[in-house]
Amino acid sequence: MTEYIDADVLIIGGGPAGCSCALYTSRSSLKTYVLDKNPSVGALAITHKIANYPGVSNEVSGSDLLEMMRNQAISYGTTYLRAQVFSLDLSGEHKLVYTPEGVFRSRTIVLATGAMGRTSTLEGEKEFLGRGVSYCATCDAAFYRNEEVLVYGSNQEAVDEALVLAKFAKTVHWVTSGKPSRSTNRVDLLLDLPNVKQSERTKLLSIHGADDGLKYVNLQSIKDNKAYSLDVSGAFLYSTGTLPITDFLHGSIPLRADGGVDVDDNMMTSIPGVWAIGDIRNTPFKQAVVACSDGCIAAMSIDKYLNSRTEFRVDWVHK
Repeated sequence: MTEYIDADVLIIGGGPAGCSCALYTSRSSLKTYVLDKNPSVGALAITHKIANYPGVSNEVSGSDLLEMMRNQAISYGTTYLRAQVFSLDLSGEHKLVYTPEGVFRSRTIVLATGAMGRTSTLEGEKEFLGRGVSYCATCDAAFYRNEEVLVYGSNQEAVDEALVLAKFAKTVHWVTSGKPSRSTNRVDLLLDLPNVKQSERTKLLSIHGADDGLKYVNLQSIKDNKAYSLDVSGAFLYSTGTLPITDFLHGSIPLRADGGVDVDDNMMTSIPGVWAIGDIRNTPFKQAVVACSDGCIAAMSIDKYLNSRTEFRVDWVHK
């Protein structure tokens, strides 16, 4: 007979969305577990410096901020475990989550695995991640004011992020191995900017730097195979795009065409008792504060769902 680890709320993913949700559900006296595959690889965890999280000094790193969120949730009763989820059974009233550490059984499930899903493919990419290499201009553009930066990719994400960078950087070198598709918007707007230089039919070969960060990249022209280097202090990579991490779902949750999990206004999926929060939804605003908001909304929705409340309970203390 299978022995289950029982919970009221089981959150898969320990990033800002998952930690925020756990904080609120634990404060509501719901038995909450967070299963986190690896606390050091999420989008927030690899961010070198945080400058746009309300109320937090820009001297804090993403990993430090995440640790504070995690510890706060734990202090209110959350059980945090390092565990990799390899399958789920969402068919019954009690949902089952299978891990090498055991089978978890929960009244509610929260999917908060994020949308990094990107593997390092370039020489130097992993080494300088957070020290010049970034996947989010909205997060990091302000750190590159009046500097030379590179944007690699021809998809919509690359164009949108290059437009953000152009507001800060001295020069944005937009490197594309192929032409943007006809459905890509705002390409002309980007190319009309005086500080944007495009290198078409060009490959990014490798990324190089020193202890204090990225210094230059090596490129190669597809036209004539000529290799050359370009001095930049930031490289923003969008050649593969970002995809929500949903491989562990094995088709148990319907996904949109863009790979995101669809939810209602309360962050619940089409399956009762299952919520999705943060970047797994593939929203256009991949920011820690947005993910935390998702977590809060889901937690209050879960409290209402489990306790048959007709209204949301306010989670603060009046004196």
